Amino acid sequence: MTAGPHAGPCVLTAAGFQALHGFTTRAGGQAIGGSVGHYARLNLGLSSGDERAVVEGNRDALLGRLGFARSEVCCFDQVHGDRVSAGDPGWFVEEADAAVTARDDVLLVVSSADCVPLLFHDPVAGVVGVAHCGWQGTAAKLAAKVVLIMAERHGSDPADVRVALGPCIRGGCYQVGEDVTSRFAAAGHPASVWRPDPSAPGRFLLDLPVANALALAEAGVRQENLLDLGRCTHCEPAEFYSHRRDKGLTGRHWAYVSLRGPGDPGPEDASGGAAALGGAGRFQGTGAHRGGRG
Repeated sequence: MTAGPHAGPCVLTAAGFQALHGFTTRAGGQAIGGSVGHYARLNLGLSSGDERAVVEGNRDALLGRLGFARSEVCCFDQVHGDRVSAGDPGWFVEEADAAVTARDDVLLVVSSADCVPLLFHDPVAGVVGVAHCGWQGTAAKLAAKVVLIMAERHGSDPADVRVALGPCIRGGCYQVGEDVTSRFAAAGHPASVWRPDPSAPGRFLLDLPVANALALAEAGVRQENLLDLGRCTHCEPAEFYSHRRDKGLTGRHWAYVSLRGPGDPGPEDASGGAAALGGAGRFQGTGAHRGGRG
């Protein structure tokens, strides 16, 4: 990631993803992002103790850069479920973990700080979607459900859907117990998405990006249309918040998408280096936190 010469938010984008979109980082540039300490700098979440006025200011500054008013944003309280919102504008007025819309006047947003943020775009049918996939949403195959709803509600062909997978905690950093892996097994996920942790007997390393990629493939998304930025929130403290690394005392990123147009997501837009997924080796997992209003 590189920063441009102007003040503005550092935003990662996926090469080949045609809709206006982005994954924010914690770096806010010179003129945006007022959070300090554990939350520095562009914290967009309220659930972990940052000052409300500062966070709301961060949100408005980012939206201003993107050219959207709050009345044009669809964001919701994330509850680690599998509900998919209709994608109408609403400022944290409903509970959901994903949204789909064919409207071109709405910005869809999800929040994360380890969980897998997914952005969807069907350029043929003119549909976009977002999903917040912690381990529970991933176990429930929320990503596949979004693709199914894009088809049912808006006539998308899964083969036309592009999916961008943003920064999250990767598999080598996400340790879980058998209580979690058993949920994945019961939901039909292959055992290849977790492996024993050699440093902790009885514990496992769970690879949520791989699990989401496999679920998307089952739903009919073509491998070449899966774009992974390959960034680990847990391993890059200068760039990303991490709920697990920072024991909950941290900020939140936003992932966003809109049909309004490809546009410029900010003066410091930087490519995240996304590439078409070439196999499980490109993936590594994610943690869980309450995103939503906070």
